[in-house]
Amino acid sequence: MTAPAALRKKAERVLAVLKKEYPGATCSLRFSNPFELLIATILSAQCTDERVNKVTPGLFKKYPDAAAFARAPLAELESAVRSTGFYKNKARNIRACAEMLAGTYGGEVPAGLEALVQLPGVGRKTANVVLGVAFGKPAVVVDTHVIRLSNRLGFAETSDAVKIEFRLMECVARKDWSRLAHLFIDHGRAVCKAIKPRCGICNVKTDCDYYRKLSAQG
Repeated sequence: MTAPAALRKKAERVLAVLKKEYPGATCSLRFSNPFELLIATILSAQCTDERVNKVTPGLFKKYPDAAAFARAPLAELESAVRSTGFYKNKARNIRACAEMLAGTYGGEVPAGLEALVQLPGVGRKTANVVLGVAFGKPAVVVDTHVIRLSNRLGFAETSDAVKIEFRLMECVARKDWSRLAHLFIDHGRAVCKAIKPRCGICNVKTDCDYYRKLSAQG
């Protein structure tokens, strides 16, 4: 097992390379305020950001705030988000979330993890997206790309998103927590793919446990 100090050094090297490769890495969901980002992130579960970005302009025009979403007939909301998949659950969660925001927080999105995860349909991943992107707070987002890269690079040996989140918080400098996921996601899409990763062109392969094992196998 690599010592924590060695992992922190590895994280510094990996992030330094990825920052140069993906200088514009950022959240690809389109939003104009924390509430819109919250709804968009809920919709992005098991759905591409590209698809969500096609749905949200019309959605936010029809329902401009939490109160409007809270009043929306469920069948109407289901129809509006159908193309994002799992639309029944998403519509139900979004309306319940909007009801809680409107009733408890005056329609505003709370800027704390504990409050955010109490909202219907909001887990740690969604909460951390909102904290890091909308509020500029240090927050480690763990999605499928982050899980895959964390394991391949040797920062984790688990698929448990929460365990990976806390492990990365130990390995990565706090100032880079919010940027980490954007860098890993861009690299995961372009190079470190789930199937047939492009190890030959990867600029962090010297720090990659997966590549090292692959090379050892000949």
